[in-house]
Amino acid sequence: MSTPQDAEAERPGRAPPFRSGCVAIVGRPNVGKSTLLNALIGARISITSNKPQTTRHRVLGILTTDDAQFVFVDTPGFQTEHRSALIERMNRAVRASLVDVDVAVAMLEAGRITDADRAVLSLIPKGVPVLAALNKADRVADKRSLLPYIAQVSELRPFAAIVPISAEKRWQLADLLGEVARLLPAGDPLYPADEMTDRDERFLAAEYVREKIFRTLGAELPYAATVSIDAFEQVGSLRRIHATVYVDRPSQRAILLGEKGERMKRIASAARRDMERLFGGKVFLEVWVKIETGWAHDEQMLTRLGY
Repeated sequence: MSTPQDAEAERPGRAPPFRSGCVAIVGRPNVGKSTLLNALIGARISITSNKPQTTRHRVLGILTTDDAQFVFVDTPGFQTEHRSALIERMNRAVRASLVDVDVAVAMLEAGRITDADRAVLSLIPKGVPVLAALNKADRVADKRSLLPYIAQVSELRPFAAIVPISAEKRWQLADLLGEVARLLPAGDPLYPADEMTDRDERFLAAEYVREKIFRTLGAELPYAATVSIDAFEQVGSLRRIHATVYVDRPSQRAILLGEKGERMKRIASAARRDMERLFGGKVFLEVWVKIETGWAHDEQMLTRLGY
């Protein structure tokens, strides 16, 4: 929404104003929100996998260009099928992320409209300009078939723009950014230009371990696991990190550890390599696996774990 200040700044002969604001990325689970955030920022600050509900926390990704600063808010996928204290906290994070945002990017999977998509769109407050990002559009063989689909999407609500994209292939992301920038209010940057996220290394370390659990194991166990960083010490460029993975049952602990602990060693090694790339230094990572029955329903435990 433009303001009198915007109009004044854009009078002929004046340089375009610098724009900045918060942009919520919302969508149903597993539609590609975290992949989009990472592609836009140019760094893996939000974990991804091919399983829904990988993202459990609100994560800010900050992109600063010559004429705009985009503060993207990556949210958990809004869950309508399952219920637990954890799921309710995640859904609350989605709702909270939509308060006072300047723009919303609603992600849909190209060619599909589900009841879950409609539920997410209904959460976006009236008055917030919304862009539709049709992800995985590169997988549609006949691009002409997108035209009737785009017409269907346009009937869901008034969109400021509808942009087919591929977050994975980074296709048409510049077009999406241009549409978002057009809707941001004129104003000074909200964060220093060299910042990429509001999350610290401790948080990112826990997320990298959890990502590798999601990517390594089957459909059920990752949802029964969470990660806590017990100690994080930095000496020069070396980081010493001690983490605990909590699971619900002894059988899950056995699956996660694998024979003689080999599976957990592989998970920890993969997470450590990612941390070293992101942090720019050596990482010593030690991971323990403990049983905490019912952690996803325990409000005190969830608070202690930062949910």
